[in-house]
Amino acid sequence: MVYILSIETATTNCSVSLSVNGRTILLKEDYDKNYSHAERLHVYIDDILKETNVNRKKLNAIAISKGPGSYTGLRIGVSAAKGLCYALDLPLISIPTLESLSHQVKEQNGIIVPMLDARRQEVYSAVFDTQHCQIRDTQAQIIDHDAFGKYLKEDKVYFIGNGVEKTMTHINHPNAVFIKGKLPSANDMGALAYNKFKINEFENVAYFEPYYLKDFIAIKPKL
Repeated sequence: MVYILSIETATTNCSVSLSVNGRTILLKEDYDKNYSHAERLHVYIDDILKETNVNRKKLNAIAISKGPGSYTGLRIGVSAAKGLCYALDLPLISIPTLESLSHQVKEQNGIIVPMLDARRQEVYSAVFDTQHCQIRDTQAQIIDHDAFGKYLKEDKVYFIGNGVEKTMTHINHPNAVFIKGKLPSANDMGALAYNKFKINEFENVAYFEPYYLKDFIAIKPKL
């Protein structure tokens, strides 16, 4: 059996799962609107291993949500994943955050657009078909009334992620379906990570960095 511990910290959802042969057996996550990764991530990891009676030595790999997403959240998740890989001599598997999020949409026909808030009028987005094959690369794009117009002309478009609320204020089309209240979750990572594990698609632990997509910009606090 292949045990993979998956870590998702790209948004405010601090999420950890344990999967066996790609099937999630336990998930712990927190949809708090505030970032709680620094306080809860390692607690969730310890709790999952204790509650499943899985010793850390039984783990076969660590999977990390690679981004895009919150700069600080991604750094915390990747640092934790690397620490586990070094300590336990385990391979590191990276899962594109938007690909994982797209798997929350279970439809037979249409187009899936997972999107994460990138502040101001931007979102991080990608485009997938309903078999979850990517048909447009990941972009940081400004949302306006014409966004995703060519896809909306073709078929139903399912928008999902915390960029949805922003998008709803600009797009008014009969083919647009907005799925609110959903965030990336480690629950969707196990099967993707298992597929990569089977073909030895691992990251270089020493050099792996999150996929930020945009440079980090520090904002000065108001005095």
